[in-house]
Amino acid sequence: MKWIDKIPLLPLGLASIFMVGAPFMPEPHLVEKAGMLMAGELTKAIDIFDLFWHLTPVTLLIIRLSRMKKSK
Repeated sequence: MKWIDKIPLLPLGLASIFMVGAPFMPEPHLVEKAGMLMAGELTKAIDIFDLFWHLTPVTLLIIRLSRMKKSK
């Protein structure tokens, strides 16, 4: 997992912010998908893929920051 340590923080942070909010209007996908998940309506493969797609940069950022903290 050393390749994660090579990802620059600024682009990863910007990608995370963008993917969490995209599309910005009328409602971010993550808000929509979280509502679907809570209602038990997240059953289509495309919706599940979309949820993971939008969470990937955030997950990488969390892993990257936790690895930075452990190495100090």
